[in-house]
Amino acid sequence: MKQTFILRSLWVGWLLILAIYLAPQLMAQGLTIRGTVVDTKDEPIVGASVVVKKNPKQGAMTDAKGAFTLSGVQRDAILRVSYLGYEAREVAVAGQTQIKITLKEEAQQLSDVVVVGYGTQKKVNLSGSVTALDLKQVQARPIQNLSNGLQGLVPGLTVTATNGAPGLDGGKLRIRGTGTLNNANPYILIDGLESGTLNMLDPSDIESISVLKDAASAAIYGSKAANGVILITTKRGKSGKARVSYSGSVGMQSATRLMDRMGSFEYATLYNKAMVAAGKVARFSDEDLKKFQDGSDPEGHPDTHWYDLAFRTALMQHHNVSVNGGSEQVRYMASLGYLGQSGILPNAKRNQFNARTNLDLTLSRLISARLGLSYIKNKYADPNNSYVSGGSDQIIRQLNIVAPWILGRSKDGKSWGTTGDGNPLAWLDSGQTIDRDNHNISATGGIDFHLFDGFTLTANVAYVASLQHYKAFVPFIKYNDHKVSAPNNLDERYYLWTRANFDALANYSKSLGKNNFKALLGWHAEDFFTQYMQGKRKDYPSNDLTDLSAGSSSTQENNGTTAQLRMLSWFGRLNYDFDGKYLLEANFRADASSRFAQGYRWGYFPSFSGAWRLSKEEFMKPLYPVLSDLKVRASWGLLGNQEALNDYYPALNTYNIGATYPFGGALTSGYAQTDLKLNNISWEKSRNVGVGLDFGFFAGQLTGSVDFYARKTTDILMKVDVPSEFPLKPYHANVGAMENKGVEIALNYKTNFGDWTLGVGGNFTYNKNKILNLGANEYMDNGAIRNAVGHSYDTYYIYKADGLFQSKEEADAFVAKYGTPFGSRPQAGDIRYVDVNGDGKINGKDRIFSNPVDPAYTFAMNFNLGWRAFDLSAMFSGVAAASRLYSSEVFGAFGGDTGHPSTEWRDAWSADKPSGKMPRIYLAGQANHNEASSTFWLQDTHYVRLKNLQLGYTLPKSLLKNLGVSSLRVYYSGENLFTLDNMRGNIDPEATSQRLSSYPLLRTHSFGLNVSF
Repeated sequence: MKQTFILRSLWVGWLLILAIYLAPQLMAQGLTIRGTVVDTKDEPIVGASVVVKKNPKQGAMTDAKGAFTLSGVQRDAILRVSYLGYEAREVAVAGQTQIKITLKEEAQQLSDVVVVGYGTQKKVNLSGSVTALDLKQVQARPIQNLSNGLQGLVPGLTVTATNGAPGLDGGKLRIRGTGTLNNANPYILIDGLESGTLNMLDPSDIESISVLKDAASAAIYGSKAANGVILITTKRGKSGKARVSYSGSVGMQSATRLMDRMGSFEYATLYNKAMVAAGKVARFSDEDLKKFQDGSDPEGHPDTHWYDLAFRTALMQHHNVSVNGGSEQVRYMASLGYLGQSGILPNAKRNQFNARTNLDLTLSRLISARLGLSYIKNKYADPNNSYVSGGSDQIIRQLNIVAPWILGRSKDGKSWGTTGDGNPLAWLDSGQTIDRDNHNISATGGIDFHLFDGFTLTANVAYVASLQHYKAFVPFIKYNDHKVSAPNNLDERYYLWTRANFDALANYSKSLGKNNFKALLGWHAEDFFTQYMQGKRKDYPSNDLTDLSAGSSSTQENNGTTAQLRMLSWFGRLNYDFDGKYLLEANFRADASSRFAQGYRWGYFPSFSGAWRLSKEEFMKPLYPVLSDLKVRASWGLLGNQEALNDYYPALNTYNIGATYPFGGALTSGYAQTDLKLNNISWEKSRNVGVGLDFGFFAGQLTGSVDFYARKTTDILMKVDVPSEFPLKPYHANVGAMENKGVEIALNYKTNFGDWTLGVGGNFTYNKNKILNLGANEYMDNGAIRNAVGHSYDTYYIYKADGLFQSKEEADAFVAKYGTPFGSRPQAGDIRYVDVNGDGKINGKDRIFSNPVDPAYTFAMNFNLGWRAFDLSAMFSGVAAASRLYSSEVFGAFGGDTGHPSTEWRDAWSADKPSGKMPRIYLAGQANHNEASSTFWLQDTHYVRLKNLQLGYTLPKSLLKNLGVSSLRVYYSGENLFTLDNMRGNIDPEATSQRLSSYPLLRTHSFGLNVSF
């Protein structure tokens, strides 16, 4: 028995050893797999690539029947199948020897259609520089303004945040740099209708966004396209059963950053030292300091935390419900949306209601039509101040500068401490706001006549009217027994503008073998009308009476204007391609504008572009699928800018009412010409040259593009200085010139493995701006900013600082050599300046050019990861080579009641702390030497910011089908979550106000739901 057991054990052992030895060889022999690759119509795909994922050398190409054979494939291998124009797939072998694989058309390649001027084109056929946005990166984010939602998504589009005030938070948009000294905003069209703003558009209603960046793509819009074009189309109905969708989110918002400032005890202690150092008597006694420190006298010796009392966490919500469906004859889409937002300042709020409907009709085989209607009511309020009125800017400024020892609000809430300007908390407690109530209604209609194959005549009409009611009532406030505000007053205004458009289009397309032609011819007529009315009164009998007529008639003021603009245009486009390889496009537009005088009204704007799709050449096919797409592009074009000036009659001399003349021994009212206008002014012109490269690798897994461009703007309208003896003001003339040169790079990678999907993308833009000509001027100054020939637009021109004086001897030596160039004698711990030109003097000639306000580099990166029903995405954005000069108010001055130093002054220079980074502590007004605009106070505002983070979960359809729900996704989304930068003080690098008085930028946390039925 025992012997038998031993023999059996040895036999089994030998078998195990043999199996272990032979297993790799058996595995290496693998399976022979035979399969076919077909499309969604079950048609064979010829030339598809089938490779083993972990062994790319092991692969095959499908034959004329879509068939392939692979030998020696491991049972657990994964096959990667790809073909140009189709989505790549990964298929597990799982022991199979017969496999049928279906590929879907790639939506982002051959079948992807991009909206361009007056039409659409396949993405692969574009020869100009056009970026179509992935709307998923916009629509699921908690954004209140679409312009800010575009930040980081488009190479070449720079979005600068302005502030976080509800309704006033639109970003500044620049496409390929700033090309003029005047209005540099891009031309924005929504469903073909000029908008001018993205401020009120509900992102949930958007079907597509295209950014036209070069002349080849934008020249079809001629005189309005010099600063680039943004085209937006809204959703339209699709045939099929009615589909109801809801998207909604609720969230919380707070300031991204607020400057850290000293409390009463710390400020009072340092203020006493500064007074003594200045030869004055200390203001606060030891008893005062003790009460500030222990808080025993909260109203007599307060420690007011102004930010904590003023700012709060705000709530926001967004809801949109839509329905679309129809038949082949009638298709419809209708949506309702609501956006509600409270501000982080009391009384700041926004309530927007929007409704939109689009209808498409197939009236017959030859005739189709479409209609669109939208209505938007956008009402928002900005807290107002009693000092100069105008909104929250002055409130935030006072929150920055009022000393913490000034009482914020009494315990009973009926009185407030004050400075000479009042009290910002009292202004907030009064409830006073600037209310803006906007109503926007638009209607579009069109009809198409399909006369014969490839030929269509189209007529489009559009009308939009926008009305804003502006009302700012400033109440009378009794701050305390010793201080009251100015008398109450009202400023009420109405703004109205209307625009009517008519377009007639003829489209023709024809293919002759491999030769493909498309032609467009169009005519455009436009009428724009604007009207403004304003009324003011003061001395109202009560703060409860706010009608214009209730104020004192003796204080009344009124104002009003009207203006009208008309345009006529002819335009055309011709496209030709040979077999999709060689692509040519020519655009031409002629515009006539009533802005200009007879003889100067017509402008002509051509463009030409071409592309070569090398990946379609026979000699490139051996490189597929490693190199799956390659296209070279080039373009040239001329664009115009007639929106440079707000003046609708810049070539027409006008006379002002209100002048007085001595006549007959008395002053008599009359008319006077105060401005000179030249009748030969015309368009600003922008010449654009660009070359680009589009590429794809690994069957479209890795795609990207590189663009180089040069843009030169000439005939920039600018004011020409006149001699002092000249009786009129400086006049406008076409004399300026500016250029922008740059590069744009975009890369995207996507793949999937098992239940996982991964996507990584990024873009980078460099833009070099330079002023070429300012007429007779070498430069134009605007405070610390100088626009000068040979330098970038809006560049700081300031003194060069060289650290701090470390001793009295160093400061005295400076005075001995340079005197007191800023009016005060420098001391140890003050800023040292450099004699840049070496002439032995420190004066305005020693200023240097630093970085401009706008960044030279912008970049972004997005990341998304999916696992089964979960999805995670993150988007980072940033800038470099940009600066901001902040005034002394930002860091706080030791100015008594109207100074509130930041905690940065804890690192002030002193004899005991010679390594301090801030100047010595000094009384405001006692050291002008430190107040000069210099590189010491200039900050590099480069940053990298996590702009958006989102985590979502899509419920399985098996759980939803019994509920009649087709899809349901819940998600968390965060905006502006953290930032990497090198800012001094707790300053947001995107803050734009030089004195940091703009409404703070916001951090948002929100939770949302998307559901379809």
